[in-house]
Amino acid sequence: MSTRFPRIASLAGPAALRERLDALGWTLPCDDEALAAPGSPLGEPLTLAAPPGASPRVAANRFAIQPMEGWDAEEDGTPSELTLRRWRGFGRSGAGLVWGGEAVAVQRAARANPRQLVIDEATAPALGRLRRALLAEAPGPPPVIGLQLTHSGRWSRPDAGGPRPRTAFHHPVLDPRAGATAQTAVVTDTEVETLIGDFARAARLAAAEGFDFVDVKHCHGYLLHEFLAARARSGEFGGPSLEARTRLLREVVAAVRTAAPGLRVGVRLSIFDRVPFRPSPDGVVGGRLGPGEPEPCALPYDAGFGVDRERPCETDWSEPLALVRALPALGVTLLNVTAGSPYYVPHVQRPAAFPPSDGYAPPEDPLVGVARLLDAARRAKAEAPQLAVVASGLSYLQEFTAHVAQACVRAGWFDFAGLGRMALSYPELPADVLAGRPLARERICRTFSDCTSAPRAGLVSGCYPLDSFYRERPERELLARRKNAGREAR
Repeated sequence: MSTRFPRIASLAGPAALRERLDALGWTLPCDDEALAAPGSPLGEPLTLAAPPGASPRVAANRFAIQPMEGWDAEEDGTPSELTLRRWRGFGRSGAGLVWGGEAVAVQRAARANPRQLVIDEATAPALGRLRRALLAEAPGPPPVIGLQLTHSGRWSRPDAGGPRPRTAFHHPVLDPRAGATAQTAVVTDTEVETLIGDFARAARLAAAEGFDFVDVKHCHGYLLHEFLAARARSGEFGGPSLEARTRLLREVVAAVRTAAPGLRVGVRLSIFDRVPFRPSPDGVVGGRLGPGEPEPCALPYDAGFGVDRERPCETDWSEPLALVRALPALGVTLLNVTAGSPYYVPHVQRPAAFPPSDGYAPPEDPLVGVARLLDAARRAKAEAPQLAVVASGLSYLQEFTAHVAQACVRAGWFDFAGLGRMALSYPELPADVLAGRPLARERICRTFSDCTSAPRAGLVSGCYPLDSFYRERPERELLARRKNAGREAR
């Protein structure tokens, strides 16, 4: 049967959180009190490294807003009023760093959904207005703002016609899930060369619109992340060696730096992966999702990055840390540490008490997933201290987000506490923490996963349970009906 784990809100205080982590075999720094700025490490400014000739930029504090897609751009790839509303919330957050706001496709065919933002000559001015709208809401010093550049690869769905997967290599488990075939979906080396130019063009446009950095996205199973595991690929961008599989990353970063020499470059990296998971039939009662279990796979498992080939539910740190050590020499100055993919291992990428509608019940206490992600950020920071490192997974800590983030920053685990889902339900949490105000408990993200279930159902993303704006929209009723239909089908 599916195991129920203690809810974060049921823990009496930081000491109870530490006790629960100890019982799980994990230790995280956790302060007894979340301090206001300037006494808190979260309130300390950080000067970001810059390429030659770039203007100095200082992040006013150690909160970062993570990138999240809203499925709500206009069909031409420009922001809608819903997109603007979300980015204005990011501005009100008071966070010192905004990591891209959300993923922006460098090709129209590379969108993960028909309502994803696109960057090209036609859309760039609207993206610049999006940035200025965010800045206009900032309660203090202007945040450092980046733009996340992506190719959705295997998960491309650029129009209403359905999936259009493009892959780095044939994957024995994921190809059937994405509707990919080895004959038609794998991108050619010629297409890769075009893609490098598209990233460079996008960076030049982002710099012209005033963005402080771009993220060359290498995470969550999207195309550039897949290349890191492309052992089965022939040609110049894949094969057994890590050098070959990181060639695309190196060439994209070099092209970006040439096209926009004063622009900082970041990488959001799934620093480790897992074999894909599926719902187990165990525990399925009344349509409820069973706990996740790994898909059967042949060993050695060679289709993941940072995966132990003989034990594909464990991490092999050798290649990920070698890549992290190489980033500064390439000119990368910011690293956002994440893991896995929301499409096939959501418990690894986004620990949650409640699964998305197409997912599975947590196969472990989500606190383990949080601890694993924060430990990964610690490892990355230790390998490349000169990088400004952002940690992921903190939203699941809910009331204790600042207690753990503050202690981790003080201990040097990472530089920035990244908030994703929390910024949808409660964007002002960083500002409240830094000002020493009590938290608005009714707005704290409880990881209900509706912000994921909605786009999986073709609806705009938002916090339907806690944000009154989305709670009153007609999509809420549609989402409820589709979730119920899914339960009945199971």
